[in-house]
Amino acid sequence: MNDNLKIAIMASLEAGKVIMELYDTAFDVELKEDKSPLTEADKRANDIINSYLVNTAFPVISEENKQTDYQVRKCWETCWIVDPVDGTKEFIKRNGEFTVNIALVTNGKPEIGVIYVPATKTIYVANVNTNQAFKTQLESHDASLEEVINSATFLQPKTKESNTVQIVGSRSHMSQETLEFVEATKKRGKVVEVVSKGSSLKFCLVAEGNADVYPRFAPTMEWDTAAGQAICNAVGIDVISQETTEPLLYNKESLLNPWFLVSRN
Repeated sequence: MNDNLKIAIMASLEAGKVIMELYDTAFDVELKEDKSPLTEADKRANDIINSYLVNTAFPVISEENKQTDYQVRKCWETCWIVDPVDGTKEFIKRNGEFTVNIALVTNGKPEIGVIYVPATKTIYVANVNTNQAFKTQLESHDASLEEVINSATFLQPKTKESNTVQIVGSRSHMSQETLEFVEATKKRGKVVEVVSKGSSLKFCLVAEGNADVYPRFAPTMEWDTAAGQAICNAVGIDVISQETTEPLLYNKESLLNPWFLVSRN
C-alpha cells in the first residue's frame, strides 16, 4: 500500500469521526449559491482532510474549497479530488447513506480511491494500478492502518449473467431518463430489481457484486464520482461517459460530469 493511499485512509477515518460527532446534534443547514445544502460537518471534515493532504506533493480539488482557476489547474498532472460529505442530503435526513470520498487522479484518471461510510464504519479502498479493491468493517473511527488492512475483504463484482438485472437508482435523484433505462431493460426480457442507495455507495454496490449496473443520467460533480470510479476500475468495472463513450475524466475545465453508465467491461 503506497503512502498516498495510507494518508487518504487516515484522513477519511478522522473526517468520519468528526462527522458522526455532529450527526445527532441540532446542526444548522446553510444553502450555498447553487442551493445545495452545507453543514458544519462538511466544513469540519474538509478542514481535517486538507490538513492531511497538505503533507503530500499534490494540490486538492474539494467541493468545499475555493476552486482554483483552470488556467492553473490544467498544469496539474496529479491532484486529489475530495468530497468531505458526499450525500449531505442523506446526512441531513439522518439515514446513514453518506460518505467521505477521497481520490487521487493522474492525467485525468483515478489511481486510488477511498470511500468511508461513517454511520456503519465501513471503508472501501482501491488501488487501480494494482487492480485491487477491498472493504473493511471497522470497530472504531480510531482504527489503525493495520486494522484496516488485516480485516479486509476483497471486492468481487458479479461475473455471471442473469435474467434478473439489479439497477442502482438514487434515493434523491431518480431522473426520467433513468426510469426510461429501467423500462428499456425490461423490454429486453429482463426482470429488473431497482436498488436504491445514497451518495457514492451506488458505485460500491456494483463493485462488490450487489448490483449489475448504475446509470447516472442526472448531474454530478467530479468529487461525487472520482473515488467511486477508482473502486470500480480496480475490479474491472467501467464508468463510461454517455457523451464520449470513454471513461470519465477528471480535473476538466468544467468540474461537472456528463451522464455516465457504470457496468462490467
